[in-house]
Amino acid sequence: MKRRTFMKITEYEKRHLRELRSGAAGCALFLKRNSDFPLDGPCEIGLYGSGARQTLKGGTGSGEVNSRFYYTAERGLERAGFTIATKDWLDKYDAAKKEKHASFVKSVKTEAAKSGMNPIQYSMGKIEPEPEYDILTESGEVAVYVLSRVCGEGSDRKGIRGDILLTKTEISDILQLKADYRRFILVLNVGGPVDLSPVVNVVDNILLLSQLGAVTGVVLADILLGKADPSGKLSTTWVSWNDHEIVGDFEEKNDTRYREGIYVGYRYYDAAGVKPLFPFGFGKSYTDFEVTPQDASLLDGILTVSAKVKNTGSFAGREVVEVYASLPDDRIDTPRKVLAGFVKSKTIEPGEEVTVSADVDLRDITVYDEAGAAYIIPAGDTVISVGDSSKDTRTACILRASEDVKVKQVRNSLGETDFKDYTPDDRRVIPQDAVNAKVIGLSQTDIDCLDVNYDETDRVDPVVSEMSDEELAMLSVGAFQNGGIASTIGLAGTRVPGSAGESYEDRKKGIRALVMADGPAGLRLDREYGEDKKGRYSYGNPMLNSLFEYSPKLVKLWPTIQRKLAERRTAKGGRKKYQFATAIPIGTALAQSWDRDFAEQCGDIVGEEMEIFGVDIWLAPAMNIHRSIRCGRNFEYYSEDPLISGHMAASITKGVQKHPGRYTTIKHFAANNQERNRMVSNSCVSERALREIYLRGFEIAVRESHPGFVMSSYNLINGVHSSERRDLMTDILRSEFGFDGALMTDWIAPMMAEKGSKWAYPSPVKVAASGTSLFMPGSLHDYQEILKGLEQKNITRHQLEINVSRLIKFTK
Repeated sequence: MKRRTFMKITEYEKRHLRELRSGAAGCALFLKRNSDFPLDGPCEIGLYGSGARQTLKGGTGSGEVNSRFYYTAERGLERAGFTIATKDWLDKYDAAKKEKHASFVKSVKTEAAKSGMNPIQYSMGKIEPEPEYDILTESGEVAVYVLSRVCGEGSDRKGIRGDILLTKTEISDILQLKADYRRFILVLNVGGPVDLSPVVNVVDNILLLSQLGAVTGVVLADILLGKADPSGKLSTTWVSWNDHEIVGDFEEKNDTRYREGIYVGYRYYDAAGVKPLFPFGFGKSYTDFEVTPQDASLLDGILTVSAKVKNTGSFAGREVVEVYASLPDDRIDTPRKVLAGFVKSKTIEPGEEVTVSADVDLRDITVYDEAGAAYIIPAGDTVISVGDSSKDTRTACILRASEDVKVKQVRNSLGETDFKDYTPDDRRVIPQDAVNAKVIGLSQTDIDCLDVNYDETDRVDPVVSEMSDEELAMLSVGAFQNGGIASTIGLAGTRVPGSAGESYEDRKKGIRALVMADGPAGLRLDREYGEDKKGRYSYGNPMLNSLFEYSPKLVKLWPTIQRKLAERRTAKGGRKKYQFATAIPIGTALAQSWDRDFAEQCGDIVGEEMEIFGVDIWLAPAMNIHRSIRCGRNFEYYSEDPLISGHMAASITKGVQKHPGRYTTIKHFAANNQERNRMVSNSCVSERALREIYLRGFEIAVRESHPGFVMSSYNLINGVHSSERRDLMTDILRSEFGFDGALMTDWIAPMMAEKGSKWAYPSPVKVAASGTSLFMPGSLHDYQEILKGLEQKNITRHQLEINVSRLIKFTK
């Protein structure tokens, strides 16, 4: 347990930890299991692996949460009564890791110099590969090997040993432990897939624990003892590194071409005939289930599918019923199968059988017809199937349309690419069990077609109409008093130490500042701060301090200086205070729960802590698509599938926003799928792929939960920064999706682009013209640029009035 001595633990912390512990096991799942587990009780065990003592509760960067403490695997097992027999091994591993770290820091500094980036910014999210070492193992009764992989904002993962691939040491140790111990389990404390090919056929028990926040270690102990059942399912396909999708570009410095089109994740692997290690939607618990389709009915564009779920095993547990749609591909190419709906059952006792129902909103399975600029259900038979993974389904019914059914009429607007999207050679095959399936007729009368009106109708607040140009420009950028490196990495707030930023206040007009805190695994705030007559002051943020080891020698003194200055203010009459946020499971883990209720509960935890600390806006949830397992920030995101991403984001938003005056910021809108050169990289994506894959989750989240804010992404889309695209920010997000909140940019900062980058930074004037209310974190330059834009008529005063009106409604 990572811990420091602070004030006595509060009641809200205790309650939130209890709530997380009771539900977090539902985010974990067995990839393989036999009858060796659960254990009868605590015992002496051999504990090994990179995550045994240095267990990860989450990723790095904006996803870090400075909680009071968290339970490692070692501490969680000891707390549950286990005796760790391999303390010597753990000590030797720590020494090997420390020795490797020094050379890693040196290499990052060298790389930063070559890239032309500031070393602190370049080092964000850099993954330190696991070391090779030679430490003898011991034999015994039970062994647990915890394999960790760190992921972080700012850097992508690599197909190298110690990252996506296992090291030679890890492979040999895992195989040796399997041979030496009668009971052995491999525990994966990871934020994304690793290639398990060298061990998967030998190891009988593999638990994907993931990174579950503050309760990670105690949940592991609960699972091993059978006190909690891992009932999750994969939200991303796991394949061997040799089989991963390589049709599209990845991590190109300037232009990344999404040549795979709509064939992302399981859509691609199904079409290409690749057999995954573990398919999308797969997961085992301590028990087994039999899922049988029952009935289906259609009403007002919602298809309700029911299934019987029988517990055929020996333990109580929960099952996820997954509904898939296979649409006609006669005229427009379609994937073999797409997730259409899902529901997680209640706890089912051994031998018990229950009936569950899942709703399929037909808007969420539509095909985008670029020729007609419309979302449609194509003419023909759409096969609806039910199962417990994307590879194991049975036909539930057939939706039969004699002609295309139009669901939404829009207009093409997102630009063209210089390539054609990938399409597979073979066509869809109707499963044999669909021959006698129930047929439900589908026609245009069964669903209303929305013909989108793109006329902007937002009203200007009377207070705003009386503002000067200078006042409008000031409210259009973030409060920029701090500036410097803290602002660039999201530590620009002053009212709440460690907060990411603020909007400006105008007390004369009754406009207060809105305080923003980063996420999405909880609130990222300073644990320690001081307060005196002048206000609050920071003792230093752990994230910022840790980055300084990559900086020049003089700059390394800054954390020490900052802390000494804070201590002087405290000694002169200030008061030292603390704020402890609760680290919740990472986004991928939440998606693996397939549990909307638990996601909402996690949002409720965050919302309550926002009230406690005085935070108005949470810069989360992050919901970009797992386009490639290499994206370093995937741990923050939910899935390779937009439907589960949209519903998880909606659920957590509902949990936060049930607290009056607290809002989420769904991000990063859109096509933010790599970390390399993220500030000025250009995502080249077809209109269809954008709408069916990269925008659909945002549409679901907006429709289902009405988030207060949306954050645009750093990247360009087809040659134009997403934040500058009025067609994206206003036409699609507002007119098509119905968003009625305020827009902000991500934290646009200097020195973040690689040397020789092709594209420029976004313009504050063009961003404001797109309908965005806040250019973050804000600077004097940004303010002056907007004023200049007004003078040169590159933006209208009326547009600024609309933008500011959208913002200040949240300040009242």
